[in-house]
Amino acid sequence: MPFAVAIRVSASARSHCYIMSVFMDLNLTFSGDKSNMQRMIETAAHLGFSTVAVNYTFEPTAKKKQEIPSPKPINELMDQLPIVQGRSRPIRVLNRLTLVMSDMCYFRPNAAEYRSFDLIAVHPTTEKVFHAACMQLDVDIISISVMEKLPFFFKRAPVSGAVERGVVFEVSYAAAIRDATMRRYTIANAVSLTETCKGKNVIVSSAAEKPLELRGPYDIINLSMLFGLSDGDAGKAVSSTCRSVLFHAETRKTASGVISTKKVCSGTTCQQEAPPSSSCDVPAAKRVKTQQMD
Repeated sequence: MPFAVAIRVSASARSHCYIMSVFMDLNLTFSGDKSNMQRMIETAAHLGFSTVAVNYTFEPTAKKKQEIPSPKPINELMDQLPIVQGRSRPIRVLNRLTLVMSDMCYFRPNAAEYRSFDLIAVHPTTEKVFHAACMQLDVDIISISVMEKLPFFFKRAPVSGAVERGVVFEVSYAAAIRDATMRRYTIANAVSLTETCKGKNVIVSSAAEKPLELRGPYDIINLSMLFGLSDGDAGKAVSSTCRSVLFHAETRKTASGVISTKKVCSGTTCQQEAPPSSSCDVPAAKRVKTQQMD
């Protein structure tokens, strides 16, 4: 009995810590069944998720040319977005593209099709692609396989490189619900990852294909501790780290933009502001600064 009381107090304390958190599930598997997608989004809102991402998976092959899927507009999936449980605002629905890759040649960083998606993720199936995703590829999420034993080991150097770049690693749990064998793979691969990255930059999402595979945020937090995450990191895996993914995605989209400014003035004013020939040895930036101060 005292042990049960201690567990209840601990769970209550955790709920109090996360009460102000904004929970997110950044992986709801897209299906052509509109009613199924509607039920999944409604269930996510009912469970308390403020933001979800509809995930489109693309696995290019060398055998034939394939087109990157285009995301469905949200108004085509749902007429009206449901209100998030416990909040007075509708759920936010994003679009995500996951590239399942075995070779680097399939990644096209400047592809116009990528711009239609809010989030870009890569699911590496070889060590070479995993290393490149950690150190080079301009993506937001690196998704870890949970349906089979990994063909490579996580190495600290590339994992640390991804953490420094702000790229996060994703572990999904829906496969563990479907099959006992995949449950073992999910836990083993997740523990291997969290031991290497020490719990940093890890998100836990569902990869759900139907509403029954979705779990609430606090259930996911408890499950995340099975994956080797600490109590604090488990809470971040469905809240603040997910928010960091969204910030990283916004930065990625605008990083290649160029902003130019031009001073508009009349011809007389510009001639008056032109520096005298005797000050040509002074750097231009300092001359402008001095004139502005005067």
